[in-house]
Amino acid sequence: MGEVALSINGRSYPVACDDGQERRVRDLGKFVDERLREIARAGAANNELHLLVLTALMLADENFDLRTHVGNLQQGMQDLEAQVQAGPVAPGMAPDEEAEIAAAIDELASRIEHIAGRVQRA
Repeated sequence: MGEVALSINGRSYPVACDDGQERRVRDLGKFVDERLREIARAGAANNELHLLVLTALMLADENFDLRTHVGNLQQGMQDLEAQVQAGPVAPGMAPDEEAEIAAAIDELASRIEHIAGRVQRA
């Protein structure tokens, strides 16, 4: 089991993590600290606890927005795949054009799955 000391808002917090995940945890801590400092500069918090709560809410809001965006992209991909499976996208479309469209859809699906995986890990 690894351990990382995170510096958030000038304070050190020891955090346990799986071996090999130390860099990821440090990067996450740095990201949280940067967001927290943005809120602190805006003067939106009354005290440190309030600042931490506002930071958590802001990060949760971003996470929800990303999940919604990924869901919309996945739905769009499903709609496109259904259209492709239903037949030619346009009357008279050549088979090679359909193949290009199918390849583009596959590439977009791969990107969406990658983004979805990153959002779920966040």
